[in-house]
Amino acid sequence: MIKSWDNQYFDGVIALWNKEAVEDGYKELTETSFADIFLSNSYFDRETAFVLLESDIVKGFACGCTGDDLPWGDVAGYVTCIVLSSDCQSDDYYKLLLESLEKRFQHLGKRQADILFFNPMLLPWYIPGTPKYEHNNAPGVPLDSKLYPFLLSQGYVDRSRECAMYLNLADFFISEDMKAKEEKAVTEGYKVERFDLEKHSGVVEMLARLNNPLWDTQIPKYIADGVPMVIVAYEGRVVGFAGPVICQDNGRAFFAGIGVHPSHEGHGLGSILFFKLCEAFQNINTTYMSLFTGRNNPAMRIYEKAGFQHAREFSVMRRE
Repeated sequence: MIKSWDNQYFDGVIALWNKEAVEDGYKELTETSFADIFLSNSYFDRETAFVLLESDIVKGFACGCTGDDLPWGDVAGYVTCIVLSSDCQSDDYYKLLLESLEKRFQHLGKRQADILFFNPMLLPWYIPGTPKYEHNNAPGVPLDSKLYPFLLSQGYVDRSRECAMYLNLADFFISEDMKAKEEKAVTEGYKVERFDLEKHSGVVEMLARLNNPLWDTQIPKYIADGVPMVIVAYEGRVVGFAGPVICQDNGRAFFAGIGVHPSHEGHGLGSILFFKLCEAFQNINTTYMSLFTGRNNPAMRIYEKAGFQHAREFSVMRRE
């Protein structure tokens, strides 16, 4: 039996998650973290969250979200998770939960279902081979999960593959060739330093050329709040950024991304920014960094050169 969300299922869903989702590498949930991720999230809708019951016992949980302000949100619903008890992990049960989400999306006027990193319900997962170091968000469906082949069988397609990467900052150092690259950039008029509102301008103009809707709102807010940001300046104008530089309570480095104005590409500024960002985190005693990037993204070479290791692979998926 499929039921829409009711708070009476709270404990049952947490118990299910901590037994089954943890098997797929996700972090355990507490009452507080479950409420933070799902129930207290501004995008949570009890009509877009479902439980599978057998004799009043929670055997499955599926949740999605919608929002016209999300990327593709005017046409897409976001699938957040589908979790089943091990004794119910059949295509039939997966299909019951998936169809419940899809029908809800259709009822809300959506034309497609997406599983991607823009989902505002962030699901933390553990980085394999570490002492439970965690990444704050799953950028898609883990390729080694039971859910992935099922979604393929239901017409979901791989839109991209995202590689999760990890670096223990105790092992990081700036190589001599990277130092030489930065010195060359200086001779060309570029300066990599911490953003200073009294010295630098041009952030909004740079962001407009980078075409990332999340950065358009995130980066100016971090700057306004005085959060450290590594930037590259040319004649006092910001033409690239990396950051913000935030050490999370769990010791992980948090940053929104790295970008270089298209007119200033070709000077190695992206790799310089990234190495200086790693150094900035190391200087504030951050334990580790984790990130995800497209499998075919040339930036992967920069991450590997900095010492990052491949941790896991995810699929960004869609069904029209």
